[in-house]
Amino acid sequence: MLSPQPPSWLSDFRKFIMRGNVVDLAVGIIIGVAFTGVVSSLVKDVFNPLIGLLTGGVDFSNVFFALNGQHYANLADAQKAGAPTLNIGLFINAIIQFLIVSFAVFWVVKALTKLNIRQDAVPPPPKSEILLGEIRDLLKARP
Repeated sequence: MLSPQPPSWLSDFRKFIMRGNVVDLAVGIIIGVAFTGVVSSLVKDVFNPLIGLLTGGVDFSNVFFALNGQHYANLADAQKAGAPTLNIGLFINAIIQFLIVSFAVFWVVKALTKLNIRQDAVPPPPKSEILLGEIRDLLKARP
C-alpha cells in the first residue's frame, strides 16, 4: 500500500519559511514584541509617575473625556459604565512609547552602521557603464 504524497505546495511553503530573511523577520518580530513590553512598562511605571510629579500629580492614563456628558472618577469607572470616552491620556502614553521605540531603533541602526554590520546594498553598475568605463580607460591610454 502506498502512502499518500504530501501536496506540492507544502514543500514550496517549507522552502519559503526556511529562507533566511523570513526566519530573520520572525526573530525580529518576537524581539520587537518583547521590547514593546519593556517600553510599555518603562512608560507606565517610570515616565508617567515622573511626568505626573512634574505636572502636579496628573496621571495621563486617567486623562479622558466622557462623551455621554457624565462625570466619572477615572477611566476604569467610565469603561465599566459603558460610557464612550476620548482617551487622551492613553494616546499621550502611546506617543511616548512610540518616541522611545523610535529613539532606541535609531541608536541601534546607528551603532550597526558604525560597526559595518549593516551595509546598504549597492546594486552593481549596469553592464553598459562598465563597458563605457573600459572604453574611456583605453582612450586615455592611447599616445
